[in-house]
Amino acid sequence: MATVFIPSLMQKLSDGQNSVQVEGATVRQIVNNLDAIHPGFKDRLVQDGRIKGNISVAVDGEITPLGMLEKVGENSEIHFLPAIGGGA
Repeated sequence: MATVFIPSLMQKLSDGQNSVQVEGATVRQIVNNLDAIHPGFKDRLVQDGRIKGNISVAVDGEITPLGMLEKVGENSEIHFLPAIGGGA
């Protein structure tokens, strides 16, 4: 199973866990299965069938432009990275 690392602002959805094991062969399957285990994740991550524009997905340390279509290996690590704004 893939390891999904939960951003600190979303850890209340995962009962405080900072990572969870989730089955899936694509980011889409990972998101759907994560939401089945911990409801609310899909609403926070997905809009109109795509990863929200203010969130990036990294699979095995690489930010992917494929979003929900990115393939995920059995031992992959997935990070959902919220956009950071600010500065002058």
